[in-house]
Amino acid sequence: MKLLVCISKAPDTTSRIAFTDGDKHFDESGVQFIVNPYDEWYALVRAIELVEQNGGSVTTITVGDATCDPIIRKALAIGATDAVRIDAVPTDSSQVARLLANYAKDQGYDIILGGKETIDNNSSAVPAMIAECLDLPYVALVTKLEMSGDEATLTAETTGGTNNLTVKGTFVMSAAKGIAEQRIPNMRGIMSARTKPLQVVEASAVEISTQVDVFKLPPPKGDCVIVDADNPAELVRFLREESKII
Repeated sequence: MKLLVCISKAPDTTSRIAFTDGDKHFDESGVQFIVNPYDEWYALVRAIELVEQNGGSVTTITVGDATCDPIIRKALAIGATDAVRIDAVPTDSSQVARLLANYAKDQGYDIILGGKETIDNNSSAVPAMIAECLDLPYVALVTKLEMSGDEATLTAETTGGTNNLTVKGTFVMSAAKGIAEQRIPNMRGIMSARTKPLQVVEASAVEISTQVDVFKLPPPKGDCVIVDADNPAELVRFLREESKII
């Protein structure tokens, strides 16, 4: 079994967000970066579990510059076999997906996994775009994944419920909560990650189809209004007259 897990660098949720160059670029100075949690906790860990059960390898792949190397090493410490970094600055979902697909198309992976979304852009687009580029089946929001030979049995979230299905052969999926539990790297994993292969490859020629005009921070939060639990009528009045919710 040969699995490819797409991971990305994301700012820690406690980071202070600011922009530079006329609010056109995210200011990374002083920001603590982590492995995107949906990629790490769900896609990566489930891939490692499958290989532990069935044998094979787990390769992580990232689009980014050398600042991504620490988060890639964490993925290796958790249990990935090796890693690939495509040496390019990620600009939009289409560019990232095409770069990943161009690398993966001749590598013979059985499953390509990613998290359901990144915590910075929340677009949920890259895994589906990879599947489109490679003309492969795609299953979104997978909460359960089991393998038997070349057949995968999956449970996926749908609007109002779940969908159970099977897929034979190579496919792409996005992982959601429930598919696996977070793993903490142990000392042995951290030490071994230093010597595991991290291959840096040149980016293929991919057109960038978007540009950023401006980033805008959300407006400051207003004052908190506390309504006494014994006064539901006041709560209804506030929701109707002040918040315009009902």
